[in-house]
Amino acid sequence: MPTDEITAAAAGSWTLGDRTVHRMGFGSMRITANPDRDRAIAVLRRAVELGVNHIDTAAFYVSPGGTLRVGTGPVRYATELIRAALAPYPEDLVIATKVGFGYDPVTGFAEAVTAEQLRAQVEENLRRLGRDQLDVVNLRLGRGPGPVPLAERFGVLAELRAAGLIRHLGLSGARLEHLDAVADIAPVVCVQNNYGVDAYREQDAFVHACGERGIAYVPFFALAGTNREAGAGAAQGPAVEAVARAHGVTPQQVRLAWTLHQGPHVLAIPGTGDKAHLEENIAAAALRLTPEDLTHLG
Repeated sequence: MPTDEITAAAAGSWTLGDRTVHRMGFGSMRITANPDRDRAIAVLRRAVELGVNHIDTAAFYVSPGGTLRVGTGPVRYATELIRAALAPYPEDLVIATKVGFGYDPVTGFAEAVTAEQLRAQVEENLRRLGRDQLDVVNLRLGRGPGPVPLAERFGVLAELRAAGLIRHLGLSGARLEHLDAVADIAPVVCVQNNYGVDAYREQDAFVHACGERGIAYVPFFALAGTNREAGAGAAQGPAVEAVARAHGVTPQQVRLAWTLHQGPHVLAIPGTGDKAHLEENIAAAALRLTPEDLTHLG
């Protein structure tokens, strides 16, 4: 599949609140892994050149250590790399970030539950991105109920939204009951969950429910599946590999195309620190799977 003529626009568009984005976006977690700062900046600028106007990030995307548990050299925050590469930001660029978890090089990860902790994380994102307002803030939920009710934590973010620090809100690690719990507090424009062609398919009905409510569903680790931060493995599964051979594309491109085929409200945010991989990922925006392909993939 040629990549030099394909842009993110080939995936179509979706509206997050009042901001329209191409459904093929970019996830920034992996740009911190390499100590070569210029390499990350080049990848980000190339993504925008290829039509990406939706970038996912978080203040806890940092190396060395951090989410990836890799890296050497000076501390590198994805949010600061985005600022260095793209500020002053294009008018159509939407940057989505996350709060609810934070990372300290000494104490590690910690959940933010109080109003003070959540506001501090919002302010950290504003500072590192160099923004006066965050386009989208997703509240990252823990695996348990947590010590503070969801409605209370989401309410804090709703207050910050009313104050003008946040434009739109979303949830990450969410289920249908979470959407119901915050429905009367503030609009949810997107849900970010771990989901892919062979990972967490029990969410199929939830993906459909988000579409019915006009909420974007934004899978993370769509390429890595259950490998999560470790990245996609060499073995992609026989069904994925068979479809890739039939179309003359990579298994990773099939995974991204499958993601986009799950509904017009489903957005892709593949991440990479390599320009060649970036271009391959963007090219998947133009890959159209047949009904037979989708049946074979399950």
